[in-house]
Amino acid sequence: MSPDQMKARLEQSFPGGEVQVRDMTGTEDHYEVFVKSEVFQGLSRIDAQRKVMDAFAVELKSGEVHALTIKTQV
Repeated sequence: MSPDQMKARLEQSFPGGEVQVRDMTGTEDHYEVFVKSEVFQGLSRIDAQRKVMDAFAVELKSGEVHALTIKTQV
């Protein structure tokens, strides 16, 4: 999954939010993402991160995305 595909998926999942994606190794399977969205209002940090992980459930399960570091903010 390319960084552009990751960003597009996050922007679709969190419309109106701020999204940043960084390929940590250049191999397109280790990513760091930052998502700022009102969707996270009232959620614990873990629940907010779960929402982001849900957007990539298939890729995480298959190993296409091997590592995903998540930072969220309201």
